[in-house]
Amino acid sequence: MRPIRTVLPLFACLLLAACASTGIRSPLASWVPSPNYNVRSPVIIVLHHTDQHSVRESLDTLRSANSGGKVSAHYLVGADGHIYQLVGDDRRAWHAGPGRWGTITDLNSASIGIEIDNDGDTPFAPAQIDAVIRLLDDLCTRLRIPRTQVIGHADLAPTRKQDPSRFFPWQQLAQAGFGVWPRDSDGPAPAGFDAYLALQTFGYPLDDRDAAVGAFHRRFRGRDDLPATLDAEDARILHSLLRQTP
Repeated sequence: MRPIRTVLPLFACLLLAACASTGIRSPLASWVPSPNYNVRSPVIIVLHHTDQHSVRESLDTLRSANSGGKVSAHYLVGADGHIYQLVGDDRRAWHAGPGRWGTITDLNSASIGIEIDNDGDTPFAPAQIDAVIRLLDDLCTRLRIPRTQVIGHADLAPTRKQDPSRFFPWQQLAQAGFGVWPRDSDGPAPAGFDAYLALQTFGYPLDDRDAAVGAFHRRFRGRDDLPATLDAEDARILHSLLRQTP
């Protein structure tokens, strides 16, 4: 019989190996691993909608190669509020693609990606948003991600993406303590306020100004049909946002 002092170190090594192979996992989610990742450290969270019609379809897309190549995300939140984890929190999932937010130019290396089961044309289910808020609380607490550092996919890639759509309740998220939302108490923007400079300072890439303004309107005004210019209301919103961010 093998001595117990030999078996115990072997068991410990196997346990460590198992943890290393799966990465950091959330206690809130069902583990359905995807092989599509690299190692990285998260400092920001990116929200997506799946633009598909079921969790089953999205789980397949996020765990395999599709017509556009391999994609993945760390989490998928179903319409019923169930949370699935596909990639460990310390691993680099392939969800953001080319884009930029402020000084961050490789979002996949710096972010946690959360896909939300939604076709982009309908409101999000209340149970789903409650689950997203729970997940954000868990991630920001465990990984020490600043709670203001929650953005949409369209924010970092306005020329390519529109998710998580104009239906996403960003104000509700901000009221729960995640992201940032303009305050009426901050009043209008002061004379001489440069709204485009403020848009860039907040984080939006201005390689295509019209696209950046469109993404901003989608997130902060819930509209896809506004002119691609910044007006006085946009300046008021940006003035308030900058007062709330470091």
